[in-house]
Amino acid sequence: MADYTRAQSLPEPGTETFFLWGPRQSGKTTLLRQRYPEAVWIDLLKADEFRRYATRPELLREELAKSGGRFVVVDEVQKVPALLDEAHWLHENTGVHFALCGSSARKLKRGHGNLLGGRALRRELFGLSAHEVGADFDLNRMLNHGTLPRIYASNSPRPVLNAYVADYLKEEVMAEGLVRHLPPFSDFLNAAALTDTEQVNFTNLGRELGVSRETVRGYFEILSDTLLARMLPPYRKRPKRRLSLADKFYFHDVGVVNFLARRGIIEPGSELYGKAFENWVFHELCCYNSYRDRFAEFSFWRLSTGAEVDFIINDLECAIECKSSAEVQTHHLKGLREMKLEHPSVKKQIVVSRESKSRKTSDGIEILSVADFVTELWSGSLF
Repeated sequence: MADYTRAQSLPEPGTETFFLWGPRQSGKTTLLRQRYPEAVWIDLLKADEFRRYATRPELLREELAKSGGRFVVVDEVQKVPALLDEAHWLHENTGVHFALCGSSARKLKRGHGNLLGGRALRRELFGLSAHEVGADFDLNRMLNHGTLPRIYASNSPRPVLNAYVADYLKEEVMAEGLVRHLPPFSDFLNAAALTDTEQVNFTNLGRELGVSRETVRGYFEILSDTLLARMLPPYRKRPKRRLSLADKFYFHDVGVVNFLARRGIIEPGSELYGKAFENWVFHELCCYNSYRDRFAEFSFWRLSTGAEVDFIINDLECAIECKSSAEVQTHHLKGLREMKLEHPSVKKQIVVSRESKSRKTSDGIEILSVADFVTELWSGSLF
């Protein structure tokens, strides 16, 4: 597998305490080992280390007093929340800094775990971005395999995705006690995959699964808290006409969506390819926003009549529509043009497409090729 240089910037060792969150197999441990080869390392995936610190978290303080370690990585920190109290005390009283790594903050938040009172920076690692893959980037491969490094590089992604989903259900959901009964949640995962890039109707989905609306809402919260998915709110400001107000839902990785929804190989020109393309564009936006500390807010715009723009960045700083077509037609621009009538102050309008060359329409809509979208995004030209 190629050794990709990750775009997430991390502090110099011993200068900051920070959390590094990210879904399983996004490359958190690999990145931390590359950046901090001299750090004291605590791996809570190891059964013996987990048992020692789970029963006696104060051992961390005693061991560092003996070794003199000044920078510590705690991998899978959510497994032993009590270690955060020790890390907090050590940070405040002895100047030891920590990299606290995990794939889920749910157990910490719900159990009132110590998140160090705002003293720790928050960093997040996603799957691979096109920017990180660079010259090796293959859109069709990413839309079929997904963005997780090991799976993107695999020539047989389905068995690896099967293991990934099984491990998620076992390690994240059951082991952490996030749901009482696994089969209904497993059924929910399959159903949720069919709603990727769509607005969510909790009532209808609950009826389909035979559970309550609130149970479905709780399941979506589990996906968000374990970093497997994210919700996109609608843009609600200054509406002149009736808007569609339900959130849209996106899995963090399109390869996981493909596996759960049993899509098979998706081909350019199909509806499923278009949905995967939209998921990837959102993924790329989120990576840039996080890694470059832009702190932008994302939303979508949709009228009750069906006119829609996929992504609004901040307060109309940029509007982005995703079209996986190799030739963008006039009817593909309808959503952006209707939104311009509704919100004339929108600063930039973009269609991300598979056209070979970028161009600009007479009314100012930029139609960007995939390559130019990635270049302009990561150069800071879009927001």
